[in-house]
Amino acid sequence: MIDIRLMASPRALTVQKEGSKDAWERELSQIQTSYGRLVYLAGLRNADTGKYEHYGFSSASSRDANRALKRIHETIFKEWVTYPLERKKSDIEIYIAGIDQVDRAELIDAWLRLTPYKNLVPASIQGPERQKHVSDFEAILGLLRNVYGVASPDPNA
Repeated sequence: MIDIRLMASPRALTVQKEGSKDAWERELSQIQTSYGRLVYLAGLRNADTGKYEHYGFSSASSRDANRALKRIHETIFKEWVTYPLERKKSDIEIYIAGIDQVDRAELIDAWLRLTPYKNLVPASIQGPERQKHVSDFEAILGLLRNVYGVASPDPNA
């Protein structure tokens, strides 16, 4: 789980000023799981523009940060897609365990209904990698649904 305090840390402020790929990679290394990094990076992407945005950037540094974050997101995603299913499942379980005060069955149910994992794919990734991510994640959700005793989702909910 991403610790919001990272955003206000002196190191985060350095990242904001630098906007460099290395600075972002150092910052992202604080996130425990690959899945968590994907969630974080996808959360920085503006759904309307496709650009990566982070508060505190000037317009010049935001262009550099957008490029750096786009490349990092693509790299982490491409690495994630190559992981075996069991490693992905383990990574997701560690991510879930790091979320405070959430009912795991409700979380899995929400993921089944809302499919937020589809939004983790960088815009530049198409075809087989995108399909593999979705099919692997849906297989993992099927396993987790059984682990946490989640009923089949109601498509009308």
